[in-house]
Amino acid sequence: MAERTSVADRDETPSERADRNLAELLQELRVALPGVQVLFAFLLIVPFNQRFSEVTPVQEKVYFGVLMCTAFSAALLIAPSMNHRLLFRQGDKDHLVKLANKLTIAGLTLMAAAMTGVIVFITDFVLDGVVAAIAAGALALTLIVLWYGMPLARRAKLLREVNDTP
Repeated sequence: MAERTSVADRDETPSERADRNLAELLQELRVALPGVQVLFAFLLIVPFNQRFSEVTPVQEKVYFGVLMCTAFSAALLIAPSMNHRLLFRQGDKDHLVKLANKLTIAGLTLMAAAMTGVIVFITDFVLDGVVAAIAAGALALTLIVLWYGMPLARRAKLLREVNDTP
C-alpha cells in the first residue's frame, strides 16, 4: 500500500492549513481559467462569422447552451477570487476554502459540458450529426473517466482503507 500523507504529517496550524489549501486551489484555478476564457472568447465571436447564418436551428440551440455553460463556468471559477477579496481579513478562510472547492467543482463540471457541447456544435457544422455524436460521446466519456471516475474511485478506496483500519 502506498504511503499516505495526513494532517498529522504536517506541522501546521489550522490557519496555516487553510492558507495552504486556498493557495493550492487558486493555483488550480490558474490552470482552468484560461481554458474557459479562451472558449468564451471564441464563442463570443462565432456569431459574427460569415458562415454563422448557415447553422441549423438545432445548432443555434447547441451554440446558445454552450455559450451559457461557458459563461456560468467562468462565473463559478472566478467566484473564489471575488469571495476571497470580499472576505479578506475576516478570519473565515476555512469557510472560504470549502466554498471555493464547491464552486470550482461546479465550474469545472460546466466547463466539461461546454467543451463537449462545442465539439457537438463544430463537428455537426463541419461534418454531420453522427460524427458529432461519436466525437462528443468520446470526449464526454474521457472527461467523465479522468475528471470524475478516477478521483472518485480513488477516494472510495481511501475511505475503505480508513474504515478497514483497526
